[in-house]
Amino acid sequence: MALQKLRDMLDKKEISAVELTETYLNRIKEKDTKINSYITVCNESAISEAKNAQKVIDSGNSTSFTGIPVSVKDNICTKGIKTTCASKMLEDFVPPYDATVAKKLKNNNAVILGKTNMDEFAMGGSSQTSYFGGVKNPFDTSRVPGGSSGGAAASVSADLCAAALGSDTGGSVRQPASFCGVTGLKPTYGTVSRWGLIAFASSLDQIGVVAKSAEDTGYILNGIYGYDENDATTSKKSTGDYNCLVGSNISNLKIGIPKEFFGDGLDDEVKKAVLNAAEYYKKLGCEIVEVSLPCLEYAVSAYYLISSAEAASNLSRFDGIKYGLRSGLGENFNDLIANSRREGFGNEVKRRIMLGNYALCSGYYDAYYKNATRIRTELKAEYAKIFEECDVILTPTAPTTAYKIGQQENDPVKMYLADIYTVTVNIAGLPAISTTCSYDTNGMPIGMSLIGKSFDEKTLIAVCDRFEKDFERKEAVL
Repeated sequence: MALQKLRDMLDKKEISAVELTETYLNRIKEKDTKINSYITVCNESAISEAKNAQKVIDSGNSTSFTGIPVSVKDNICTKGIKTTCASKMLEDFVPPYDATVAKKLKNNNAVILGKTNMDEFAMGGSSQTSYFGGVKNPFDTSRVPGGSSGGAAASVSADLCAAALGSDTGGSVRQPASFCGVTGLKPTYGTVSRWGLIAFASSLDQIGVVAKSAEDTGYILNGIYGYDENDATTSKKSTGDYNCLVGSNISNLKIGIPKEFFGDGLDDEVKKAVLNAAEYYKKLGCEIVEVSLPCLEYAVSAYYLISSAEAASNLSRFDGIKYGLRSGLGENFNDLIANSRREGFGNEVKRRIMLGNYALCSGYYDAYYKNATRIRTELKAEYAKIFEECDVILTPTAPTTAYKIGQQENDPVKMYLADIYTVTVNIAGLPAISTTCSYDTNGMPIGMSLIGKSFDEKTLIAVCDRFEKDFERKEAVL
């Protein structure tokens, strides 16, 4: 149900915040055994927060978030609630503080239903690397929900929350949103504070939103954006009021179609659906412009070098000494650290740490990491050139729809190449939104992505909303 509809129902006393929260908690208890979208469900604290929210509603001082039940990805710190990153390393970690976004949710009297499942330390594209078991797609439980924010997308798709917070390092909000038939927004880098987000790759990570519609992502973004003195990478350019252009005339816009995104490797059904979406915008009066992003062929390589190098650095703190799992094996300091990391991290996390350390080694730094940063600079320049003549860019979100569980997880190269259409946005620090544009012959959602200029989420949301208003979206049936 749309967030504005829930807001109206709560404010008109058609339903209480406690009743609404209990409805979601009961549905989680009934349905989540099938999809495993939550790691931790906050039954007691959610009811307590709902009671407090109801007092605010009764006083007539409710905000857009008051009493709205949401889920939070399990790499975002929540005071007094386990934050595991879906890893054995942090299985019992309970943060003593809230991440900035969690604090903003609580200050606005939102109700946090629980922490959602994910790929371990956000490293993966299928949500199958979780220590707590993989997540399943609500449209077909034999298929993956995408990753790493697969639990967030699945929880929204299965109506186990009204909206969700996720994190997006290389497409981790948009790709699962595409696979699960919902809408995922990755804001401009620096729009939302990362303070309290357990880092994967600091120059790429951005907290994003998964919801039922573009307009709903705008409502959530309005509550979590903004400069944060605790995060030096946040920007004061973010202005809020992200739904102010919803319903406005978009017929004067120019939409770029990068030819490189429609070549080999793209599923025919996905290609047809996204090009049909382009025709929809053309009929509205938008000008469709063919553009080029030559660096796309190097994007995946650059992304994995940069992200793995930063991950190797960020995850060095998990050593069994400061915090995290401590091994019972080891006769000396070095053995203790080695065994703690060996036991605590899963295979994919170890693979990325090894890749990152290799890329940063003396003798390889210039050949790999430095060249990856050059590609980042070139990608930014190519996007800047496109945006000189276009307002937004339309691409597929992923080369395929959701695939069968076990089909790609044992082939890292194939998994990494599946990120080709999403990673450029993170490398360039741009905003992007994914929404459903069709369904394949198996009934699985097909996602399209709209990429915008820096800090122009308003236009993205308006353009995406216009398509959604005329598109008949199907609901997952569990």
